[in-house]
Amino acid sequence: MSNKSALSARDRIESLVDENSFVEIGAKITKRSTDFNMQEKSVPSDGVITGYGLIQNNPVYIYSQDASALNGTVGEMHANKIAYVYGLAMKTGVPVIGLIDCAGMRLQESVDALAGFGSIYKVKAKASGVVPQISAIFGDCGGGVAILAAMSDFTFMEKESAKLFVNSPNTLEGNYTDKLDTASSDFQQSASAIDFVAEGENELLDSVRELVSILPANNNDTAFSDECMDDLNRMVDDFAGKIEDPALALSDIGDNNFFMEVKCGFAKEMVTGFICLDGMTIGVVANRTKEFDENGKEAAKYDARLTTAGCDKAVSFIKKCDAFNIPILTLTNVEGFAASVEEEKTIATAAARLTAAFADSDVPKVNLITNKAYGSAYICMNSKHIGADMVFALEGADIGMMDSQVAAKIMYADDKDADISEKAAEFAAKSGSDAVAARGYVDSVIAPESARKQLLYAFEMLFSKSEYPIGKKHGTI
Repeated sequence: MSNKSALSARDRIESLVDENSFVEIGAKITKRSTDFNMQEKSVPSDGVITGYGLIQNNPVYIYSQDASALNGTVGEMHANKIAYVYGLAMKTGVPVIGLIDCAGMRLQESVDALAGFGSIYKVKAKASGVVPQISAIFGDCGGGVAILAAMSDFTFMEKESAKLFVNSPNTLEGNYTDKLDTASSDFQQSASAIDFVAEGENELLDSVRELVSILPANNNDTAFSDECMDDLNRMVDDFAGKIEDPALALSDIGDNNFFMEVKCGFAKEMVTGFICLDGMTIGVVANRTKEFDENGKEAAKYDARLTTAGCDKAVSFIKKCDAFNIPILTLTNVEGFAASVEEEKTIATAAARLTAAFADSDVPKVNLITNKAYGSAYICMNSKHIGADMVFALEGADIGMMDSQVAAKIMYADDKDADISEKAAEFAAKSGSDAVAARGYVDSVIAPESARKQLLYAFEMLFSKSEYPIGKKHGTI
C-alpha cells in the first residue's frame, strides 16, 4: 500500500496492532442528541472506534477517530468512549494510543460536547505519569483536540495530511495559510508540541509500534526492548569524531546502532531521545554544537550554551523518563548560557527548572562529559553536585569555571606584570578531567572508544537503584 493512500479509522488500528489482536469495545454506541436534525444523521460508533490489542505482544488500549462519521467530531458519547478506555488503561496499567482525525467539537451537541471534552482532559491528566499516552495525528487536530494531543506524552504527526492548530492560520492577525501554514507539520515540529513527524501513514504507524516496544507499560514497570544481540564490549572507534552531533554519537553507543530522537526539529542545540543498552531503554539528554547531514557534512552549528527552549525541551523529557522509571544519560558539552536580551528574560527560570528536574528525578542517572563543562551551566547538566550517580569524562575534557584564558585575564586584570599565558596554563591544569577526578567530581576518565561498554556497565550496576523522594506533594520550580 502506498504511503500516500489514506487509511480508514479501522484500517489504521489493524495496521498498528499485531495481526488479529484487536478487540473492539462499544461498537454499538452512538449519539443521543436529536437537536439540529441530528436524528436524521447516522454516526456509526459515534465517530470513534475504541478497544484493545497487542503491539509486539505488548497490550495497548486504542481509540481511532473516524473522519467519515460527522468528520470525527467529538460529542458526548464519543468522549465517553475515550474516557472509558482511559479508565480501563489506568486499572490495568496499559498504554493508551489515540489515532486522531477530528474536525473538533460537535457543534450540534453544544454544552454536552463541551462536557465531553472536559471529561477527556480530566482523565488524561489523571493518567499522566501512570501509563504512557501516545497521540498520532493523521488529519485535522484543531482547537480543543490540539490540547488533547498536547496532553499526551508523545505526539506523532503525518507530514503531508495532518494539521495541528489551536487557532487556524487564517484566524491569526496578519497571517493566512499561504503566507505561513501554522498548522503544518513543518511549522509544528519547529515548536514544542510534536515529538515525531513521519512520511505517510504507514511510516507513522511503524514509528508508533517502535516507540511502544521500548517504553514501559506503566509507572511501576521497567523498560526493556528485545534481547540484545549486540556485543556488550563493542568499541566505538568513531565516537570522538561525532560527539559534536550527539544524534550520530548516540547511534554508535546504542544496541544495534539504535537511536530514536524525540523533538528533533525543536531546540536543536539540545538533543533528546532513546537508546537501548543491553536491551534496557535509556533516555538521553545531550548538548549539540554541530549538526551533520547524511553525507557527514556540517549542516548547522550551535553555541555550546543552554537556551530557554533547550532547557524546556530537556525538562519535559526528563520528567517523562523519571515518571516511567527510564534511566537517564547525559552527554555534557556546555560553556554557559545563551546571552541575548530575549534570553535574559527567561533563561534563569528555564535553567532553574532544568536543575530541579535532574535533582528531583530518582532514576539511575549517568553523565558523560564529552568536551567542555563550564560554570553553572555544567552544574545544571546532571552534574554529580545535583545528584548524578556516576560521572564519566572523556580524556581531554575541560571542566571548571570558564575558559582558562578568560579566567586568567579576569583574575590578573590589575596585574600588568602577570604572564597571562602562564596563569592560564596553571588554571587549565586544575580544570582538566584528571584534576577534577582527583577531587571525586568525576568517577572515571575514559577513552572515547570505550564509551559504550563503560556506560552500559554503569547502568547495569545501577539497575537496582532504590531511592525515595522526600515526602512532599510536589516541587514548585
